[in-house]
Amino acid sequence: MQQGRNGKWVRTGSALVLGLVLAGCAAQGPQQPTVANTHPAVMSAQEQQRITPDQALQLLKDGNARYTEGKGGAHDYPRQVAATGRDGQYPFASIVSCIDSRAAPTQVFDLGVGDVFSARVAGNIVNPDILGSLEYGAKVAGARLIVILGHTSCGAVKGACDSVALGNLSGLLQRIRPAVEATPDVGGSDRSSHNYPFVDAVAEKNVHLTVQNLLDQSPVLREMAERKEIRVIGAMLDVKTGKVNFLDS
Repeated sequence: MQQGRNGKWVRTGSALVLGLVLAGCAAQGPQQPTVANTHPAVMSAQEQQRITPDQALQLLKDGNARYTEGKGGAHDYPRQVAATGRDGQYPFASIVSCIDSRAAPTQVFDLGVGDVFSARVAGNIVNPDILGSLEYGAKVAGARLIVILGHTSCGAVKGACDSVALGNLSGLLQRIRPAVEATPDVGGSDRSSHNYPFVDAVAEKNVHLTVQNLLDQSPVLREMAERKEIRVIGAMLDVKTGKVNFLDS
């Protein structure tokens, strides 16, 4: 990708080229150097270090636009595998998404090998294991952005609405119940999985609560967010269109 004249990031083949030009930066402080691209097929260590949380978010927005417009998929996977295998990985973001087959982050954001860390669990909730993984991704591995990605027509949310009991799934659904209880009636008084507007409203509330839980339960990530070293944001995928709506952005 490279930064176009309109300031947005655009893909150049399968490359992630993050050319950054800051007008007047010399007068405002130390000049931020232009990001070089060591391996055109992948995110390099230098690019990852220089990218800001807001730029990382823009990369995802641009990737989703390509996905929904049918302009994505220009990835040289063999080259990306070879480069990351040889030189290591430098993901610019971490994404927590549902296991839903329509919600794969690398697809909906048109990403290549080595671009992001991806944690997937029904209902896109966070638990201690996922929090630890996100702490590693941000504090140790240098990811600049954390996204909690929910989606419409979520089966886990439907199960939570209906208080489904099924083996280990029961405990997972209990983590979504606070979102059910915090969501007002939408689309009528039916608060079950049969009320689709209510289900989607609960899914969005679940994203908001998960973002807050992440910041409440991880002092490491909360401190990084307060220092603006990372950004934590929620998002909702519309499975009918493939479009991702970022919340509070």
